[in-house]
Amino acid sequence: MPFYHKLGKIPSKRHTIFRKENGDLYYEQLFGTVGFDGMSTNSYHEHRPTQVKRIERQYSIKPKIAKENNIQSYRLRGFNIKPEADLLESRKIVLTNADCSIVLAAPTNRTQDYYYKNTDADEMIFIHKGSGTLRTMLGNIDFKYGDYLIIPRGIIYKINFNTDENRLFIVESRRPIYTPKRYRNWFGQLLEHAPYCERDIRRPEALETYDEKGEFLIKVRKKDEIFDMIYATHPFDVVGYDGFNYPYALSIHDFEPITGRIHQPPPVHQTFETDAFVICSFVPRLYDYHPQAIPAPYNHSNIDSDEVLYYVDGDFMSRNDIAPGHISLHPAGIPHGPHPGAVERSIGAKDTEELAVMVDTFKPLMLTEDAMGIADETYYTSWLE
Repeated sequence: MPFYHKLGKIPSKRHTIFRKENGDLYYEQLFGTVGFDGMSTNSYHEHRPTQVKRIERQYSIKPKIAKENNIQSYRLRGFNIKPEADLLESRKIVLTNADCSIVLAAPTNRTQDYYYKNTDADEMIFIHKGSGTLRTMLGNIDFKYGDYLIIPRGIIYKINFNTDENRLFIVESRRPIYTPKRYRNWFGQLLEHAPYCERDIRRPEALETYDEKGEFLIKVRKKDEIFDMIYATHPFDVVGYDGFNYPYALSIHDFEPITGRIHQPPPVHQTFETDAFVICSFVPRLYDYHPQAIPAPYNHSNIDSDEVLYYVDGDFMSRNDIAPGHISLHPAGIPHGPHPGAVERSIGAKDTEELAVMVDTFKPLMLTEDAMGIADETYYTSWLE
């Protein structure tokens, strides 16, 4: 979870009179999660944030499931997802369950003529290729290669890209995304043993405020459908806010690896958590330094979780024939480990330059038709000698 943040103009007390220079009232909005029990922000608007003129269209974006019950390990060639112009249309769900969806996107348009609000899920957008600005109702964040963008559900946003070639790895979470509990003290502060600290978290800095009336298209996602809603006032009309519920960025390059004399278990790479899955970062690091250490990961059984690894860059020591943009899926119920030859070639190695994002889910993932279109059906045989 991020920490307290204040931006723009706010009154000295919540739920009290806050007037504009002309004497009119600003309109307060409590923007919270988990009912009134989760993180929240109080924002102050030029206009009532409730003015809907009409709903023009409603359409489904529910993925088509190809394999509902899966025990087979797969490799997906993520860069085979074809680029599409529009940001939302470019999103292709490849793996999904009741708690989250794993999405690939390659948008080519540099911006959109609409705003977007996901009421189903928090979003983690990992920037594999591209740079630009995440523009939101609560302020803007510049991003580049290697950034995680955490966007809480309900945030209205649009993305401006600086380039035409963009590759995104997205996790849509139906549970709030937090910093791992074991990294925090009683007060929420990140502890000394945490692999990153508050200095590494980039909060919104520039607040766009528009005092405009007209017709503004916001695409609102609810229960795997998109509603085209026309609002009467500009969605970026916030003059100030404070609280804990806002978008933020963290670079994978600011994640400091935890290493040891012998091979460390995957939880040392944990970066974010929910009560249904975790997200981990594999970054350049020194290998294990016991004189008899085997740097390659040991074989292990995924009894309780599916393991997804998205390969970003570098040399992937434990796998054969893996390239950036590939996704490996190792489902619960079967053991997996290094490919043949990986253990032997790891002995004596001093460090790695690999960069990858891992998602471990506690419910089985289903493969979609989009996933099967980029799947290597023979990957599960790649452990044969």
